[in-house]
Amino acid sequence: MRHVLILFFLLQSSFLMGQDIHWTQFNDNPLFQNPGNAGSFKEDLRFIANYRNQWRSVTVPFSTSSFSVDTKYKNFGLGFLGFHDQVGDGKLSTLEGQANISYSLQFDILPEHSFRPGLNLGFNYRQVNWDYLYFDNQYNGFVFNPNAPTNESFQSDSKMNLSFGLGVIDDWKWDDQWSFHYGVSCLNLNRPNQGFYNEVILRDVRWTIFTKASYILNTDWTIQPSFQWSKQGVYQELMIGGLARYAFSQRDKIQFYGGLWWRNRDAVALNLGYEKGPMYVGVSYDINYSMLVPASNARGGFELSFKYVLSRFKPKQIIHRVCPDFI
Repeated sequence: MRHVLILFFLLQSSFLMGQDIHWTQFNDNPLFQNPGNAGSFKEDLRFIANYRNQWRSVTVPFSTSSFSVDTKYKNFGLGFLGFHDQVGDGKLSTLEGQANISYSLQFDILPEHSFRPGLNLGFNYRQVNWDYLYFDNQYNGFVFNPNAPTNESFQSDSKMNLSFGLGVIDDWKWDDQWSFHYGVSCLNLNRPNQGFYNEVILRDVRWTIFTKASYILNTDWTIQPSFQWSKQGVYQELMIGGLARYAFSQRDKIQFYGGLWWRNRDAVALNLGYEKGPMYVGVSYDINYSMLVPASNARGGFELSFKYVLSRFKPKQIIHRVCPDFI
């Protein structure tokens, strides 16, 4: 019976892992959010790293890490995102690399808007380690022997597939105080097969709609409300919240961030951030309030984000004028 339950769990994991990973600090992982975000920043080169650890009080922790880099070349934005995710007793792991390209478009009839459509191409590799799982054949009727043979055979322990997706964003400067960054994306459009067995388990298309606004109160304070709605198969996630940014030192370019996020029917998250010049560090913690509270003790997930941007040196252009002869 034990091996039946374990196989059921693995099959369920295949369905659940048909869902993509998710982040609380979704605005701090822009390439995962939308391929149109590639190159959508003021500087010339951007590095971002993210780490998430959750459900430590419930089961073997779910651990996710990602790294991205993107840049601009003329009107194009180019970016790469890689992430690794590991869950469960069988260490079901996902390794994925994604290439993203975007193109900046502006129209004379909408001078306050800057559109950026994007394309995403991804390579996905998934693997489970059967050696970490235990089966009823290892119980001899008196004691459990983890070193005994399981007498189980499996068709495969890994799977590879390719995926692609599309997205578009718009940067809209409404006035001197309000600006908006928003977009829509649809990823996994080819719905690759993620099943380890003969049964086909398709990866559902992931739809994402997001908006991040910025309202400048004064020279010191800026409010950044935001939301993100994602849908993948039967699963939906809605994140609503925002951050307040305080300019602690204009001379040293030091800014502090603080805010709250609400994930529907799941968790409330506290988010803090620190920025100095080209570097930003953010940390958040999810407080679970769903039906899982008896097991989670209200503890959800810890998340860390890091960003660093670089700008090319641009010498100041000096216009030299020829002195007239009569002076």
